[in-house]
Amino acid sequence: MKLENKKKVVKAYKNLDFLQTPDARTIRVLCELIEPQTRLRRHNIENTIVFFGSARANPKSVAEHKFSVINELHKSAKKPDQKLIKEYEDAKKEVYLSEFYEKSRELAYKLTKWIITLSKKKNSLVICTGGGGGIMEAANKGANEAGGKSLGFNISLPFEQKINDYIGDDLAFEFHYFFIRKFWFAYLAKALVVFPGGFGTLDEMMEVFTLVQTRKIIKKMPIIVFGEDYWKSIIDFGKMVEYKTIDSSDLKLFTFFDDVDEAFEFLKKNLQRYVE
Repeated sequence: MKLENKKKVVKAYKNLDFLQTPDARTIRVLCELIEPQTRLRRHNIENTIVFFGSARANPKSVAEHKFSVINELHKSAKKPDQKLIKEYEDAKKEVYLSEFYEKSRELAYKLTKWIITLSKKKNSLVICTGGGGGIMEAANKGANEAGGKSLGFNISLPFEQKINDYIGDDLAFEFHYFFIRKFWFAYLAKALVVFPGGFGTLDEMMEVFTLVQTRKIIKKMPIIVFGEDYWKSIIDFGKMVEYKTIDSSDLKLFTFFDDVDEAFEFLKKNLQRYVE
C-alpha cells in the first residue's frame, strides 16, 4: 500500500535556516566573492581608486557651527567647568577633522571629472570607499557631484553603519566578512588614498602596506597618506626604522600629502594609462 507523502522537502540551497549555520559558512564566504564579481562585471568596473578614512568626520559647515555654539558658551562662562572645557576641545578637533572631509570630497571630485573628461572607456576608473559616513561619504559625494559613479563596500556592524546617500543602489555592497571586503578593496585598487581615521582605517592601511611590502600585491599602486601631521603623531614610522622592525626603503611604499592639488597631480601622473 502506497503511503501519501504530505511532507514538504526543502532543497538545500533554498534552506535559509541551514545557510545561516556554521556548516554553511564557506557558502556564505563564496557568495561575498561571487555576487560582487557578477555586479562589477555588469558595470564593467575593473579599476578603482580607494579612499579610506574616518566615518566620524563631519562636513566643515557642520563642525564649524558646532564649534561656534560651544565657543560662545565657553567665552560667556565666568569659569568654564571641566565638561565645557572638554566639549570645547572636542569641537576644535572636529573642525580639524572636517578639513579632511572637504579634502576627500574635493580630491574625489577632481579625479572623477578628469576621468570622465579623458576616458574613452566607461567606468575605466571608479572612486571606491567603505560606503559609510565621514571621509567615505565625502569621497562618494565628490564623485557624485562630478557626474560619475562610485562604489561603496559597506560592512554590517553591531552599531549600524548605513550606506551613505551618494552611491547608486546597484553599486552599494553589504559585507559580513571583513576579510572579503578587504579583498575587494585591494583586488580592484589601482591607487589608495588614506585619510585620518581610527582602528578600521589603520587596519585597512596596514594590511595594504603589508601586502605591498611582501609583494603579495605586485601591481604598481601609488599609496597616498593624507595628513602628515596626523599620521606622524599616531605612528612614529622613523622609530620603526630605528628599531629595525622595518627597513628605511619601506617608507617609500607610500607618500605623504596635505595639498589636494598636489595629490591630484601625483595620481594623474600614475594613473594616466587607465584613462587613455
